[in-house]
Amino acid sequence: MRKTLTALILCCASGAFAQQAADSVAPEAAGSGAFVGMSPDVMAAFKAKDAGQPVKSDTWMVAAANPHAVKAGADVLAKGGTAADALVAVQAMLGLVEPQSSGLGGGAFLVWYDAESGKVTTLDGRETAPLAATPQLFQDAQGEPLKFFDAVVGGRSVGTPGTPALLEAVHQRWGNQPWADLLVPAQKMAQEGFTVSPRLAALVAEDAERLASSATTAAYFLPDGNAVQAGDTLVNPDYAQTLAAIAADGANAFYSGDIAQGVVDTVQGATGNPGVLSLVDMSIYSVKERAAVCAPYRGHEVCGMGPPSSGALAVGQILGLLEGYDLSAGPQDANVLRLIGDASRLAFADRGRYVADSDYVPVPVKGLLDPAYLTERAKLLAGDDALPEVSPGNPAFDHALNWADDMAIELPSTSHISIVDSMGNVASMTTTIENGFGSRLMSGGFLLNNELTDFSFRSHADGVPIANRVEPGKRPRSSMAPTVVMKDGKPVLAVGSPGGSRIIGYVAGAIIAHIDWGLDVQQAAALPHAINRFGTYDLEEGTQAAEMTDPLEALGYETGTRALTSGLHMIAIGDSGLSGGADPRREGIALGE
Repeated sequence: MRKTLTALILCCASGAFAQQAADSVAPEAAGSGAFVGMSPDVMAAFKAKDAGQPVKSDTWMVAAANPHAVKAGADVLAKGGTAADALVAVQAMLGLVEPQSSGLGGGAFLVWYDAESGKVTTLDGRETAPLAATPQLFQDAQGEPLKFFDAVVGGRSVGTPGTPALLEAVHQRWGNQPWADLLVPAQKMAQEGFTVSPRLAALVAEDAERLASSATTAAYFLPDGNAVQAGDTLVNPDYAQTLAAIAADGANAFYSGDIAQGVVDTVQGATGNPGVLSLVDMSIYSVKERAAVCAPYRGHEVCGMGPPSSGALAVGQILGLLEGYDLSAGPQDANVLRLIGDASRLAFADRGRYVADSDYVPVPVKGLLDPAYLTERAKLLAGDDALPEVSPGNPAFDHALNWADDMAIELPSTSHISIVDSMGNVASMTTTIENGFGSRLMSGGFLLNNELTDFSFRSHADGVPIANRVEPGKRPRSSMAPTVVMKDGKPVLAVGSPGGSRIIGYVAGAIIAHIDWGLDVQQAAALPHAINRFGTYDLEEGTQAAEMTDPLEALGYETGTRALTSGLHMIAIGDSGLSGGADPRREGIALGE
């Protein structure tokens, strides 16, 4: 259950403590995976997941968070489409059937492996702060940070969406199917209606009060004042119309004209909490190609998205810190969890101080992943109990910088898509509107993000600037970690997850499970979670991880059991074909041929 926070991001001795308190907001509820009456291949995929077995295929595969979206992508791949084509179809459908997590009103990061060139490319479709935004955007008249949901709900938190531009860029570079055809499945389902899943119904019921803050949003999710129920049919003609416009005129139809005007009017007209997004902000948005961030791990190269995402850096640091340690005893060994947990704490300390949008802040990417730096820092793990405290390190910079620790948080309402096509191209994309249902504002049949609350609410701490402060046009720091793991120059694994800042631990843990412990992708996706970011060990309730409470406390950790609703979607690529896994905590499946 999401809890309204009475105070968030307060001034305290450590930004990490403030962040940990704020991040106690519960994750999205897991889904039941109950999709009766779908095609036999979809039902077979559910059966495999329920049995804990990976899905096998020889030619292509797609894994994502909802079977309708997976089926849309699979149909594209079956026709000879590329992973880029399938990605468009999957995201368009997710925006309809899983609207609380991602969609046209949000942003995404893509890691792409091109089979023809052998190159890994990363594209940044992260939202941007409006040009009228100031570092005081999330502060009250006295200069104090707003309460979190006072900042989230309404127009103030909405950044310029990046997902439509990213989808178009991906298709233009690597697609081979007609653009308009890829949007037809979602457009048709929006017109005809889809059955509300148990997960969506539960999330609407939990968030009904905030959803009711906007008349348009309430009319869709709370018809006649009552939350939609599992099994109801939900029709979204506005979304169908938006997709039709984008199908005809590309992403330009989104960033100009009626759709853009509708977004801006909704943001600026939000009752009680208007935002400053403008038509200029919409018109100047662009996708950015960034250098892939790759880190070595046990003979592999783990490649992901660099700043403004902290995902690849933190995952790479965790793995680099662990490179010299033996983890073979597995996840039920307290010392193994000590090593992983404290490596994560060290990575999060660096993340909180140094990582932000590299277009605005010099980020020491090379320094943070430098083997010598990680080797020296890994010596901190050589003890036999929990590190009493963790501080940022001193990675090499091009020049001297002085930053304060960040206090921003990220909430876990996001989605991940992994795809391999018949040509051998690999797409790993994590996509989000940030908090569940984003800003709770709808326009054109889609929800608008609250991504700006991923910035630090404070601009300085004790007179020292915070790297991830709000600035006009800047992209907020993220933990999204879409990843392609390479070995001998070839991709062997596509992986990613939703989960707010816990994404980093979910992805690093899945890679360790697959490489160190030899688990297949379905086993790795289902593995109970034990996550440590800021000192307290989060242990997944009702699983074997919770049984580690006493051993970890004996090592000096504070622990807490809670739901840890990851959404790992993984595809392993090998000589014997493809193997797909989907997180049992959500409604997704893997499907291949």
